[in-house]
Amino acid sequence: MKNIVVIGSSNTDMVVKTSHLPAAGETVLGGDFFMNAGGKGANQAVAAARYGNRVVFVAKTGDDLFGEQVRSSMKEDGIVTDYVFIDKEHPSGVALITINQEAENCIVVAGGANMYLSKEDIDKAREEIVGADVVLMQLETPIETVEYAAHMASEAGVRVILNPAPAPAKPLSKELIRDLYLITPNRSEASRLTGIEVTDLASAQRAALALYEMGAKNVIVTLGSEGSLVYDGKMMMRVEAIKVEAVDTTAAGDTYNGVLASVIAEGKSLIDAVHEANIAGAISVTRMGAQPAAPTREEIIAMKKKK
Repeated sequence: MKNIVVIGSSNTDMVVKTSHLPAAGETVLGGDFFMNAGGKGANQAVAAARYGNRVVFVAKTGDDLFGEQVRSSMKEDGIVTDYVFIDKEHPSGVALITINQEAENCIVVAGGANMYLSKEDIDKAREEIVGADVVLMQLETPIETVEYAAHMASEAGVRVILNPAPAPAKPLSKELIRDLYLITPNRSEASRLTGIEVTDLASAQRAALALYEMGAKNVIVTLGSEGSLVYDGKMMMRVEAIKVEAVDTTAAGDTYNGVLASVIAEGKSLIDAVHEANIAGAISVTRMGAQPAAPTREEIIAMKKKK
């Protein structure tokens, strides 16, 4: 069993299904309502843990019911929550999610305590971070904290994976990118990070090359239904996506990244990791919710046998 540290956000998702996503100023009568555990960091931690490895989650919640539920639900998945810190001044993060009949979504996040995860908090988790096989992060916590944790891990020889989501308002620092073993943007994130508009495979290849030249050791650009583009400085390869009928795409990328990190931690190749992550993401979009949709390793193996 490998050790994975996930540093990031934890939210409670409040989800409403509707016929269509509302336009500005429009009120839409919705259908079913769900409330689930979410947040990119927490989603990725759950996906990594369900693949069968030891996961430590480093995060910050409010001193409230939502925070208590986060720690409780994570323990059910065997995740170490010793470093899920409590902020007594700010509420836990929440996300308001609307999903239409085509399984497309729009999301508004109130970060709350997530935005107060500090360098001091990272210092408290230092032993776990420098002893990890992989450290996985996103961008729903302060960028200064992400940079600090990435450098701490990289200096210790730990592989750092950054899922640069949501797309950053400012370019990532050269220092952060150089600390990364792997960066995993989607089309829009790759466009924002490189200034290259990613609209097709050729432009995705140019963006991947640009990120590599910025200092990332490996790059995966996720292309939705068109699969994933993998570049390691020598090989540029597209891995096809798994075709399924989606009912909810919320957190599909998080499931993908969590499983990707778990497979990489086991020492398998990037291509093998992407194949596993593609299957995990495909399974997740056939189910409602974020963390509830993340599959187990056994479910991923079963789907591989059906292919």
